[in-house]
Parts: sequence; structure tokens; C-alpha cells
Amino acid sequence: MQMDIGNLVSMLLPPLPILWFGGSMLIYALHRHHPDPRVGHYTQRAAYRFYGVMGAIIPIGTFFPGRGVTPWLIAWGLGLAVIIPWSLWSIIRIRREEWPDISVPQDQVSAEEA
Repeated sequence: MQMDIGNLVSMLLPPLPILWFGGSMLIYALHRHHPDPRVGHYTQRAAYRFYGVMGAIIPIGTFFPGRGVTPWLIAWGLGLAVIIPWSLWSIIRIRREEWPDISVPQDQVSAEEA
């Protein structure tokens, strides 16, 4: 869910997707190997969406004419049109699921402390 929230926030302000591109890699690395496989699944799906949009904007933006900001704003708007509804839908799905606490076996805890 943090990945979807980061996607939403980053797409609302035009300069933030560049910063979120790096920050999302940290979130992805932390959540992809969570003990509950659903966390990794939702994180991976959110990453696919964000990296797909950003991966399309970068090469297409290479061919934007001149120094104008209009094509970049159009690309940002198209990114918004893809990321915002899809991330909101994903957050709603995540919130509807049952998320029980994960128990860590006691022998693993004492082995890590030693």
C-alpha cells in the first residue's frame, strides 16, 4: 500500500516522480520479500504501474519538440490518468482484504539476538 500511496503523491506534483523513482526502489526492496506474499504481490503490481508510466515518458520525452513545457505537462497528465485511478483501486482492494498479524517463531527471534 505504501507503494501506491507514494505513486499517488508523486504524480500529484510534477517534480516528485523523479525523486519517487529512487525512493520507490527502497520501498520495493523492503516490501517485496515480506513474509506475507500478498505484500510483495501488491508492491510488485504498484511498481509495474509506476515504472511502466515513467519508462514510457522518458523515451517518448526525448522527442518532445523545443524547450516548451507543454508536452511534459501533457505527459504528466497522461501519467495521472493512468496512475491515480489504478492506485486508488488497488488501495481499495488492499483495504478490503483481511490482514492478520504475522507471528514470528520464538526460536528465530532468539537466534537473531544471539
